[in-house]
Parts: sequence; C-alpha cells; structure tokens
Amino acid sequence: MSNMLVAYFSASKVTAQVAKRLAEEIGARLFEIEPESPYTNVDLDWKNKNSRSSVEMNDRKSRPAIHSKVENMSQYTVIFVGFPIWWYREPSIIDTFMESYDFDDKIVIPFATSGGSPIGDSRKNMQVLAPGAKVMTGKRFEADISKKALGNWASEWI
Repeated sequence: MSNMLVAYFSASKVTAQVAKRLAEEIGARLFEIEPESPYTNVDLDWKNKNSRSSVEMNDRKSRPAIHSKVENMSQYTVIFVGFPIWWYREPSIIDTFMESYDFDDKIVIPFATSGGSPIGDSRKNMQVLAPGAKVMTGKRFEADISKKALGNWASEWI
C-alpha cells in the first residue's frame, strides 16, 4: 500500500483532472475533498461579492463543511493537496481540510490550477493550519500538464 495521498478540491473539474493524472503517475491514493453542500455556478460567481465563494473567501475564518473524511490518514506520510486558486490563495475548504487531520511529521505539497494566478501564500497559510507538518512551496499547473511532467515534479518527495 502506498504511503502517498493526493487529496484535491475541484470546483470546475480542472483540478480533478490534474489530481487524477498525478495519482496515477506516482501510484498514490486519490481522495476528493467534496463540500457537504456542493457549489453551484451561482455560488462560484467570483464577480458577485455576495456569492458563496466570495463570502467564504472574504472571511478568513470560514470553514465549509467537507462531505467525507480520509480513512486512516495516519498511514500517509506524503500528501499532495490540490485546489484551484481562489483570490490568490487556497479555497476555504482547503483550510477546513488542513484543520481536520493531524499532519504532524507529514510532508504536505500543495498544487494548484489556475488560468494565470500564482499559488500565492497558500504554503504559508497551510503551514499555519498544520504546524507539525512540513508544507512545501508547491506549484501551479496548467490544465493540460502531462502525467510525466507531474511525475517528474513529484519525484522529489516520492
């Protein structure tokens, strides 16, 4: 059994595609971070300051509920955490995920998808939420990144 996990949140399925390619390439277990209440297109309208995503991202204490949990998180030592960039950082549901487990002595590697926004302060934010983990800088990828390129990137930690 692999000691690696690829956990991801994907609102538009772009991050899901990258996460699946990464997990296949490195032989990791795949886990989707699903919100208890799924996001609708209206919820994701970042141009509307009253949309669910805008409200959550403007409140740093927002912690959207997650539908299910990773079983036996203790078995994983390397955890890749994928997400779309929202407001130049990780979505609030990733903050929920990071606070939901004991990441002590684990390596956490963020990866993100975006049309052009950088990964921003995501590493720093995630490190604060999981102080016992070693959260790496991570990287933003284009939607069409190949399995091989993902495997080459991940090889530093596997």
